[in-house]
Amino acid sequence: MQDLIQRTVYREDHEQFRDAVRHFFDKEIVPHLAEWERNGIVPKEVWRKAGREGLLNTMLPEPYGSGGDFGHAAVLIEEVGRTNATALGFPLHSDIVAPYIYAYGNQEQHDRWLPKMAAGDMIGAIAMTEPGAGSDLKSVRTTAKREGDHYVINGAKTFITNGINSEIVIVVCKTAPDLGAKGVSLIVVEDGTPGFSKGRKLEKIGLMGQDTSELFFDNVKVPVGNLLGEENMGFKYLMQELAQERLVVAVRAARSIESFLQKTIDYTRERKAFGQTVFEFQNTRFKLAEAKAQATMLRTFVDECMKLHMERKLTPERAAMVKLNATALQNKLLDEFLQLHGGYGYMTEYQVGRAWTDARIGRIYGGSDEIMKEIIARTL
Repeated sequence: MQDLIQRTVYREDHEQFRDAVRHFFDKEIVPHLAEWERNGIVPKEVWRKAGREGLLNTMLPEPYGSGGDFGHAAVLIEEVGRTNATALGFPLHSDIVAPYIYAYGNQEQHDRWLPKMAAGDMIGAIAMTEPGAGSDLKSVRTTAKREGDHYVINGAKTFITNGINSEIVIVVCKTAPDLGAKGVSLIVVEDGTPGFSKGRKLEKIGLMGQDTSELFFDNVKVPVGNLLGEENMGFKYLMQELAQERLVVAVRAARSIESFLQKTIDYTRERKAFGQTVFEFQNTRFKLAEAKAQATMLRTFVDECMKLHMERKLTPERAAMVKLNATALQNKLLDEFLQLHGGYGYMTEYQVGRAWTDARIGRIYGGSDEIMKEIIARTL
């Protein structure tokens, strides 16, 4: 569908990039989504292809990425929302993991990891959540004990996106457990390191094609040179970068709403019931009109937050607001779109049912609704 408003957040080079991304998605992604959802994982070769096309690490300068900015990243995120290609872990890899390494890593770390990530030869994940600690990052129990020129890591993580495919993982751990949040550090662990293992692929109610797993660390010995930034500064780093993660969630949610609004309009114009199209019923038109009004309001807010972020002015509370609003509206409207599809909405053929299920996690990951409200409440 056409954009709900005249968008000014994107430049011409962003729109040119969109053409390339859309071509790649329509050729290499969309035809295979059903297969990936059955298998519960995206083949690593797809990552390599994306890397060759310059679709990974879009915000980072060459040779660590394709030399773009958040606008380029947002274009790809919007294509994920347009096609409901939730199997892809590209945004987490490119817009969360790689920026941590670029922002807090040193030159040697940049050169060692980022070119491989840009090429899709090294798939990234970040291990925050634990069985007993979700959004409360201060309560992580995974430890990293300094022993000479190495850290020894012990603990377990769960709900890790890209977990099975991951070849590099940023592990959130305690280097000074008695200091609470002030004792958190970020340490990189590479696949194949002795003691580092991947557990079962977790069965989820949505995001069926996205590999999500447990990770285990049993006396994992890594060089001190794998520490990102300074020791015990990890919690501060996480707080500085979480605004972008939350904006990423909102960008995808907004485009998902717009995409499925148009799909629902098209469906109701074609589907007949009681001698007329479903669209001709006043209830249908009013539901869709309300959805368009709400989606337009959200689009205005999301684009404003994108503009602020590209100017490095997006505050944590504004990021919390946009994520809270976007994911709540996505859940509400996709449910209504499914209802307007009737029984067919419950069939995978029409996608809206899968999108509705996939959307539910948006109110949990990246910080739950409750955490977003707490962040906002602190500014009252």
